[in-house]
Amino acid sequence: MTKRLTAILLGLALCLCPGCKPKPKEISPLQRKQAASLASEAEFAVTLRDFARAEGLYQQATALCPDAPEYWESLGVIRRRMNHLDEARAALRQAIEAHANRYKLEKNPGDLLQQAWILALLGRDDDAISLMKKAAVAHPDDSRIRAATDPKWLDRLHSDPAFKEISL
Repeated sequence: MTKRLTAILLGLALCLCPGCKPKPKEISPLQRKQAASLASEAEFAVTLRDFARAEGLYQQATALCPDAPEYWESLGVIRRRMNHLDEARAALRQAIEAHANRYKLEKNPGDLLQQAWILALLGRDDDAISLMKKAAVAHPDDSRIRAATDPKWLDRLHSDPAFKEISL
């Protein structure tokens, strides 16, 4: 009896340890296609300025593919346009996380640039600058990264009327 109880407790301890994360759910190709279709429909709703419909569609797309930062970004921007600021911030934070996760897998400097852009949208300029400095070390030959390390990059970004419209 005590051996059995010890084995159960040991098993629980191993499952609850901080290093043990549940394996993320696999996203099927069908789910990715469905999410892409929803995002496409959402983009059409945005052209019609039907932001409420677009929000719902992007929300469905992020539920199907939570690892797709583009859907989170779009959801955050739509929520900003609808003046749902807390929800917009939450979606944009998810986009940063998704870009960071994808960068870990693919090492695409575009993911770092997008993270910096979103950080600037959120008013976290210091974090954006810090990220671009690290990106410049990791990708010294990337012209887009070099341009983003220019101190005036954020000034140009913040002076852009389209950026101002969606920044938080």
